Amino acid sequence: MQLQELYKKRQTDFSDKAAEFKQKYIYFSIVRLVIFFIGAGVFTFLWSYGWIATFFLIVFLVVFARFVYWHQTIQQNQIHHENLSNVNQNEIDYLNFKFNQFDSGEQFMDTQHPNSVDMDLFGAYSFFQYCNRSNTSIGRKCLANWLSYPASIEEISIRQESIKELQNQLDWRQNFQAIGMSTEDSESHLEALKKWLHMSPYVNNSFWLKIALYVAPFFGIAGVMLWLFYIPWQLAILLYIPAALILKATLEKVNATHLQTDKAEKILAHYARLIQHIEEEKFSSKKLYELRSVFFVGKENASTSVKKLSYIIRQLNVRNNPFAILLNVFTLWDLHWVNRLEKWQAIQKDNLPRWFDALQEIEAVLSFATLYYNNPKWVFPKVKNQNELFANQMGHPLIIGKERVCNDLTMPTEAHIKLITGSNMAGKSTFLRTTGLNIILAMSGSVVCAKEFLLPPLQVYSSMRTVDALHESTSSFYAELKRLKIIIEAVDAEQNIFFILDEILKGTNSTDRHTGSKALIQQFINSKGSGLIATHDLELGSMEVKSGGAIENLCMEVEVQDGKLKFDYTIKKGVSQSFNATLLMKQMGIRFK
Repeated sequence: MQLQELYKKRQTDFSDKAAEFKQKYIYFSIVRLVIFFIGAGVFTFLWSYGWIATFFLIVFLVVFARFVYWHQTIQQNQIHHENLSNVNQNEIDYLNFKFNQFDSGEQFMDTQHPNSVDMDLFGAYSFFQYCNRSNTSIGRKCLANWLSYPASIEEISIRQESIKELQNQLDWRQNFQAIGMSTEDSESHLEALKKWLHMSPYVNNSFWLKIALYVAPFFGIAGVMLWLFYIPWQLAILLYIPAALILKATLEKVNATHLQTDKAEKILAHYARLIQHIEEEKFSSKKLYELRSVFFVGKENASTSVKKLSYIIRQLNVRNNPFAILLNVFTLWDLHWVNRLEKWQAIQKDNLPRWFDALQEIEAVLSFATLYYNNPKWVFPKVKNQNELFANQMGHPLIIGKERVCNDLTMPTEAHIKLITGSNMAGKSTFLRTTGLNIILAMSGSVVCAKEFLLPPLQVYSSMRTVDALHESTSSFYAELKRLKIIIEAVDAEQNIFFILDEILKGTNSTDRHTGSKALIQQFINSKGSGLIATHDLELGSMEVKSGGAIENLCMEVEVQDGKLKFDYTIKKGVSQSFNATLLMKQMGIRFK
């Protein structure tokens, strides 16, 4: 079965199942209402029978509560299957190269990063948006970090193994995504929660406050009893003064705790469901096995503990209700739940960040596993300590398959430069991005868009889209020079740099550009640098002869047939011999005499 057909079948099946649950939910809503009125009627009839009425009420409430829970479960199943249907519809759209429904990662764009802007890593229609299947803010951040910073050879191997394991676990992956679709988290809220983890406890450390938590309810009951026995309310209210004074004295600290935790309630509830889904699965790959093991620490597993934390915060959030003042006066409600929070904190404050870290890494693995599943012809690269880059039928991941032109590339990664010349629109820049992006994917642990890919540990540094910065009073030429300085320093530091440069020194005159480009190329060779340089300066091609193999000319040609341009986007050896600028300008209306 074709992938698109598979997703379509699953989308239809889950949609039909969701509709069934919806009908069942509506039916039981009516039944629930009928049961309630019948119960109320029977209780009214039995009112005069004393203990029989009381017994019936207790039994009825227990049964009715169970029925309500069952009813809510039906609704949850409906929502989950609707989410599963949406997951598959998203993949159908993805296969048709419509993937703007996924988070773009725009928040991770960094103009100072060595390559992310030039390689379209983040933003609308970026590779991040193409690949991302994370539903949590921490998962998206982890995936962005994996794409932004190269991993070690060992870590790459471990990630590859985990991606292979999750690739074919379609049901598990999609159920995980469906659970996560209900998550609306915020990194700022999670950071506030982490800040709370390091706050000093004040209820659990106070002997007198803990005593007050036990004594306060008795004072509350005593006050009510005194009022019922017709003792003046002025006397009864005296019993509530100690509680009021305690609440006033602790208000600032309670507010501080509430401020750091209140927004985390729903986030934690959703995280608990995601963690539980992980806990229920058995993994064999090293990374996934170790990440899952993190959730089993102490007497209870992570999902149970996180659910408990969410519940405690929800109870503390009751203070937002105007009637909570009564609960506080009678029971010191706020302090009671702050005390529960502090007890939880004392046990799990070191574990919660570890659980978050494990959760986000599994989400990143899931994104790459889905990428591999959707692109089964892509391959895992071989990353070895050597000095050669080899790519067989390498294509750009963000070009649809039927339009993608693949090329081969073989080159040393030390003291070697491929100098690429070609006409406008011939595909030079696309080839540069193809190479750069696939290296980035390889170093993140992902599959690459190629039939075979071999490389040493590399970090891509690029200069392709330098622009002026008005707020810094910086011209585009000076901005490019600053970028080149960063690359030069990185190459000099021998940091396994692979540089990618497009039309270097384009902001100056042709003489200075040629002289400067020639000097820069020679400097890179002397520093044992390696990379790709695309240029319109054909004269630079003469450097190959005297380079002793350190420079090789490649080109991308264009043909003119019947007054029209024909591009094949194929890399060839040599210096470009074709020109199309004049024809393009004529087509745009520029008249030549």
